Amino acid sequence: MKIIRRPVWMTLMLFSLLIFACVTINIYFPAEKVEAVAGEIVDDIRGQKPGNETPLKDEKSNLINRTFFAFFAPVAVAEEPLTVSNSGIRMLKQQMKARYAQMKPYYQKGILKEDNNGYVSLAQTSGLSLKEKRDLTSLVAAENNDRGKLYAEIAKAMKIDPSQVNRIAEIFAKEWQKPVR
Repeated sequence: MKIIRRPVWMTLMLFSLLIFACVTINIYFPAEKVEAVAGEIVDDIRGQKPGNETPLKDEKSNLINRTFFAFFAPVAVAEEPLTVSNSGIRMLKQQMKARYAQMKPYYQKGILKEDNNGYVSLAQTSGLSLKEKRDLTSLVAAENNDRGKLYAEIAKAMKIDPSQVNRIAEIFAKEWQKPVR
């Protein structure tokens, strides 16, 4: 009887050891922070400052809301600012801002489009001369090159694993695809 119990007991120990030895590594990805940074950077490149929007509510309702929350809402703790910047990001933003001025008419004509992967592509080039197509193709290549560098710099600045750069690009794609205000 003891001979039968020992292998069962040893087998159960081995299986429990294997189960506890399995470790799952969860890589944290700060999607909300990346979305906020993406919105800020895209607005800056397009020359749209977040403070330039017209208020949606009238001042009276805004005053009532502020008064209510001042007396009845718990005190909120301020979070760290979501601005991400370093010299590489600032340089890329300046280059992209200058290039956006050249690309904007092509966006408005529907010749350029924003893809879901965070990069620009040619939508249709009918009606363009060969020189315009060549110039536009080089503009798109330069833009996509800078976007790739920008996404990598943001990953580095936010301490996100480099393998997650494609997720950053997809989040940026949603911002790039928003209509110009």
